[in-house]
Amino acid sequence: MKRTPIWCLLALLSLTSFAPSQTAGSTEKAVAALEQQWLQSQKTNNPDLVAPLLADKFISTTSEGKVTDKAQSLATAKATKYDSADYDDVKVTVFGDTAIATGGFKAKGTDPTGKPFDNNERWTDTWMKMAGGKWQCIASQTTPRKM
Repeated sequence: MKRTPIWCLLALLSLTSFAPSQTAGSTEKAVAALEQQWLQSQKTNNPDLVAPLLADKFISTTSEGKVTDKAQSLATAKATKYDSADYDDVKVTVFGDTAIATGGFKAKGTDPTGKPFDNNERWTDTWMKMAGGKWQCIASQTTPRKM
């Protein structure tokens, strides 16, 4: 029986213990970049930027408690006009093929009925790695933030 030097085993263990954190770190950055693309769609009033980020079975729960699917959410995004939109405190946590992104959202503009709004909210988005490796948001939820 051939003996493997202990330093070889320790080197192998140290390499494999770093691999998951490197993968998680790159996934966190990738999902955070997708969140920034979503924000850019709001800043530029361009829902076409967010459409490919949403899964076909996407569900959103608004800060008013309304539940909408992908088509309804995109229709609302198209009819909403932002004067300003910004995120703060964005964090992404990865759980295998699922990632949870959270953050704050401040925006001003007019809603689909033409009524002005000045929103200050917290949001939680659930992302899933789909077949082919593409990340898409499967659920989003917003809550009013009182300060």
